Amino acid sequence: MSPDADGARSDDRDVDYQLGQQEGGSKAANPERSDGDRLADAAIRAVPGTEGQGSASATARRTGGGGRGRRDGKKGGGRRRKGRAEEMMVPDATFTSYYGRQVVKATPWEADIPFYLFAGGLAGGSTLLAAGADLSGRPHLRRNSRIVAAAGITTSLLALVHDLGRPERFYNMLRVFKPTSPMSVGTWILSAYGPFAILAAGTEVLKLLPWRFGVVSDLVDVSARPAGLVAAAFAPAVASYTAVLLTDTSTPAWHDAHRELPFVFVGSAAAASGGLGMALAPLAESGPARALAVIGATVELVVEHRMEGSMGLSAEALHLGTPGRLMRASKILTAAGAAGALLLGRRSRAGAVVSGLALVAGSVCTRFGVFEAGQESARDPRYTVIPQRERLDAKRAAQAAGREPAVPPTSQRPGPSADSARTTTGPTTSQETTA
Repeated sequence: MSPDADGARSDDRDVDYQLGQQEGGSKAANPERSDGDRLADAAIRAVPGTEGQGSASATARRTGGGGRGRRDGKKGGGRRRKGRAEEMMVPDATFTSYYGRQVVKATPWEADIPFYLFAGGLAGGSTLLAAGADLSGRPHLRRNSRIVAAAGITTSLLALVHDLGRPERFYNMLRVFKPTSPMSVGTWILSAYGPFAILAAGTEVLKLLPWRFGVVSDLVDVSARPAGLVAAAFAPAVASYTAVLLTDTSTPAWHDAHRELPFVFVGSAAAASGGLGMALAPLAESGPARALAVIGATVELVVEHRMEGSMGLSAEALHLGTPGRLMRASKILTAAGAAGALLLGRRSRAGAVVSGLALVAGSVCTRFGVFEAGQESARDPRYTVIPQRERLDAKRAAQAAGREPAVPPTSQRPGPSADSARTTTGPTTSQETTA
């Protein structure tokens, strides 16, 4: 046997002896074991469930990861004892990426915003209904619709101010007018519409009082119709601008519905205001309310169906989870309310009330369903990344077919190359998502 083999065998016996003495805890037999190792082992053994574990250096010597090397040049400091389970002191590092993580930040809005959307639409539709009732000589329908419009716009403004946190923020929005900002335009629309709608409703409230206020009552009576007509001029914008506000964001389900969502909101507002007017007015005067309710419900259902077909992947958010349940309830209530208005609204007072309330409930479900669908689509990165890839693949296919000019390399494009070269798996800003 060669001297090298004898030396290796002797080293192996020495390592086995040292391992046995380390496991027995003998300091004299293992002079290489430092005081720090023994203190670390004592601290580990003091923790329940860590028996058998040692310090990092001792573990390295037992597992062959440190200490002496073998004379034969092989890696490892000694033979590992069979049947001994070694526990890892530090877990293996795992690689993570942007896949499965949120790309678009969801809006911080709460439940007061979808209620603000509903109340504003109800106010706009009721104002139009009140103007028609005033011109056609239906006093009960006019009075009820004006009061509903004033209550709706007041509730809508309160919900908006509550979401802003401080009332002065609404005032700050009036300091600047930006035609390119839906929020700025909407603030001015509400500011122009609100006073006239409240003035028209105030005349109806004064008429309900048992006394009059002389010249003040006469002036209010004279200004009722002009105020109602001016408010009616802003009513369509009040009912639809909230949809533009939603679609002007990077939220996938809202942005992908930018063509149809304003019409869905207008139809929903007409159905709700017509349904409530039908429920509150006597049968003899509720004809315009029934017509508005049926037309609005039809527009909402038809355009909503078209919207779901044109949204692409983000339409899934309208069918899954809480948004899906709300949208299904909206369709059922709206269709049932419209059918009841056609079949029972003219002959039965109870049928008119039930049908009208069903239409109102359907409109509420529509606003909350669209709102929740947008929030869910922002939380799931699939609705952002997959459409981007599909658009990129379609563009490349068009370039390969010669229908579009080839995109120049990143280094030849104007502007910072780092921004234009960003991949879809990285953080995406609002401008990149909506592009």
